[in-house]
Amino acid sequence: MKDRPFTVFVVEDNEWYNKLLVHNISLNPDYRVEPYFKGKDCLKNLYKLPDVITLDYRLPDMTGLELLQKIKQDNPEIQVILISEQDDIDVVVDLLKLGAYDYIVKSNDIRERLLNTLRNLNNDRGLKRELHSLKQEVQAKYDFQKSIIGESEAIKKVFELINKAISTNIPVTLTGETGTGKELVAKAIHYNSARKNYPFVPLNVAAIPSELIESEMFGHEKGAFTGAAFSRKGKFEEADKGTLFLDEIGEMELPFQVKMLRALQEKEVYRIGSNKAIKTDSRIIVATHRNLQDEVKKGNFREDLFFRLFGLTINLPPLRERGNDILILARHFIKEFCKENRLTEKNISNAAKTKLMAYNYPGNIRELKAIVELAATFSETNEITPNDILFSSFDPVSQIADDQLTLREYDKRIVKTYLNKYNNDTKLVAQKLDIGISTIYRMLKEDQNDD
Repeated sequence: MKDRPFTVFVVEDNEWYNKLLVHNISLNPDYRVEPYFKGKDCLKNLYKLPDVITLDYRLPDMTGLELLQKIKQDNPEIQVILISEQDDIDVVVDLLKLGAYDYIVKSNDIRERLLNTLRNLNNDRGLKRELHSLKQEVQAKYDFQKSIIGESEAIKKVFELINKAISTNIPVTLTGETGTGKELVAKAIHYNSARKNYPFVPLNVAAIPSELIESEMFGHEKGAFTGAAFSRKGKFEEADKGTLFLDEIGEMELPFQVKMLRALQEKEVYRIGSNKAIKTDSRIIVATHRNLQDEVKKGNFREDLFFRLFGLTINLPPLRERGNDILILARHFIKEFCKENRLTEKNISNAAKTKLMAYNYPGNIRELKAIVELAATFSETNEITPNDILFSSFDPVSQIADDQLTLREYDKRIVKTYLNKYNNDTKLVAQKLDIGISTIYRMLKEDQNDD
């Protein structure tokens, strides 16, 4: 379906100048132009949803200021350009404050300035449409009953709690073992809530050194400390009106917990190096694999902060308690992996299904994903067999399941595994993986240098 043309209304009571503007704008065949000589005629046609309106300041039935206010009341998305001989700087400033996009002095040689402004507005429209489309895609991706895969009773209870979470702003605590999908649930809550059009800002607390956590959370001003070459927003500011997701909250050290508590209570933060309070309005979702109540008893987590964060708790069940969800997830991951890597889709043999169901999955969903992707890589037919499935006792798989593994390291593990499987026949491995022999030698050399 073709996009609606970029539409410009020209409101100018001088017939000759009206024609001049229409002619100049019409030089771009992608623009549709409609001329008007009175403000009221323009207002009657706002239902056509013009992208831009150019206004003369003095019209026979109202001033440009009055017309600007009426346009913005009707549709704030319409951009307005004032074109006038008006030279009172105070009036121009007032017009810009009321929402005029630009002010252009009326002259016979206006074309370049006007067309450049319209070009910028047309580009902005394209970017807004792309952003809107992207937001819709993201929201669809995190339709939680599609993105969180499973049919077990354990996961259905999670669905029920997510439904409760998306209808309120109550703080949410996600608990469960590592790899159970806590960030995925946090995103599902955000993108299905009233805050979905605002940022989702994740932060893994355990990954931030203690000396940097305050700057990361609250931001800093230029020159606040050595190396602060410019001012920087913190995560609280970035998440304003959206959701701040703090993973591994149980790893937050006690000295910073006091400042965190104050930020949550006052809903404001202070950048390092500034005495100015910055108001924030973000929903807080936290996740932890620890039992925070036990951490409070041990003195590792402040009780007042615990109760500030305590709201709706959603415990994500370990994979070993989700029964047939193991096979549902395995089929999903294999399908996605084959699609991404342009492989023929592979089935799982009955014997392989039995092997997958018998395993304990200490790394949960993350580990299952790594295992079946490697199995799909190993499989030389359209069916995955038990021999293709290697669990975490096998070193490459355990490394692949590790959070810290890079894509380069992942590639190296697969290459080394194939070399072991095919007795170090580099030519055969290169054919199997569809890579150059030189790539294999380079990876082996990098490993030797690392050693």
